[in-house]
Amino acid sequence: MSLRLASVEIRGDEYPDTDQYPFNIEPLQGRQTLNIQGPICFWVGENGSGKSTLIEAVARRCGLDLWAQPRRRLAAGELSAASLTRHVEVGLNGGPMTGGLFTAEAFREWAEFLDEVTRLDPGQAKYQGATDLTARSHGEGILAYFRGRYRMPGLYFLDEPETALSPASQLEFLKVLDDFRRSGHAQFVIATHSPIIMALPDSQVFHFTPTGIEETGYESTEHFRLYRDFLADPGSYLS
Repeated sequence: MSLRLASVEIRGDEYPDTDQYPFNIEPLQGRQTLNIQGPICFWVGENGSGKSTLIEAVARRCGLDLWAQPRRRLAAGELSAASLTRHVEVGLNGGPMTGGLFTAEAFREWAEFLDEVTRLDPGQAKYQGATDLTARSHGEGILAYFRGRYRMPGLYFLDEPETALSPASQLEFLKVLDDFRRSGHAQFVIATHSPIIMALPDSQVFHFTPTGIEETGYESTEHFRLYRDFLADPGSYLS
């Protein structure tokens, strides 16, 4: 599969106001380009480092429909994450884009919609993971959805999919991702804090730092080192 998304360029030198969100997020300032070289890449960094903001802006820039929970009403002059979209350029291959953006916080509402769709058209179940997604636990419903939805070719953005997944479920998701990586039918950009999920072989990792976004190796991430050191000696972190 040729990559649908080949690059992301952030034109931070063109921001109108670097004192206001989202333009005040340090890792997203300055002009920088992320060159995507494989079917799965991870965006990692601390809370507030701009991963979720950028992933929404890039998904919008790719022309994908987004499903999200209703957001609070913005005050006059207040900007949203969507404001970043006009300052992001994407390098795309191929024709019309299919895919979407997944967020764990919006999944319950999305699952209710899908359950209604499959009640009216049971044949849709195989594309959406199963029937009665809302009757399962949050994590079980998400895994079922992943197994069904992502078998279809497309470009998929996932924002912290581990939020509702136990460590064992994260391992299951890792296996699902590996199957999709081997099949080569889809491309994934995933913002995550999970060292389990980002351990996927032959994937790219981009680290959001205060000075910009840098490509790095899995074992060089702060997430990997922190979990490794903590599990080796938990008491040292409590003394």
